[in-house]
Amino acid sequence: MNQQPADIVGGVPPPEGLSPPTVPDGRLPSDHTQAILEVTKRVAALLKQSGQPFALAGSVAAFAHGLPARFQHDTDFCLRREDAGAAIQALEEGGIAMRGAAEDWLVKGRSGGEEIDLIFELARRPVSMELLDRASVKSVDSVWMPVLSPTDLMDSRLAALGEHYCDFGDLLPMARMLREQIDWERLERAHRDAPLPDAFLYLLDRLRVIDRRKVAS
Repeated sequence: MNQQPADIVGGVPPPEGLSPPTVPDGRLPSDHTQAILEVTKRVAALLKQSGQPFALAGSVAAFAHGLPARFQHDTDFCLRREDAGAAIQALEEGGIAMRGAAEDWLVKGRSGGEEIDLIFELARRPVSMELLDRASVKSVDSVWMPVLSPTDLMDSRLAALGEHYCDFGDLLPMARMLREQIDWERLERAHRDAPLPDAFLYLLDRLRVIDRRKVAS
């Protein structure tokens, strides 16, 4: 993984980071944003203890890279399907209630009223070790954990665009704020033949967020 602090060995922080507290009596804060962060830290701690490779995804990952906290209703983690059994066991032993989902590409959990998604596929593409290796270790509300790279976050969002979901409203702030951290050449190659991602890249070019003449060369 990239950009690891000096005191992290193998992507795992020192012992004092493994069991982040929530509040003294174990309840989550009443503030929804902080509650999501507390659940994120708890899940990350348990996954690290399990030894299974994973990475934080979704809006909390975007927050870790510098976007404002605009969390929806859950916290998302990516892991390989073959590691799911051990990860689920670790979370259940840590007191998190896990359950199946109608979709076959994730399982769900719940802690203190907040939802957790363990995702095996991003936009119909299986989570791979290559994807997880590109994650960087970031501090999320003072707890270190692997976080999907900005390029992979944007890549998964572009790949998810379709006729039934085509909302550029969340993508545009991400593109603006993370544009220096995103490999636009890679995204141009991957998505220029897909109508909706191509339309978004065209929009970014017209808004001068990126220069497609340069990234397409």
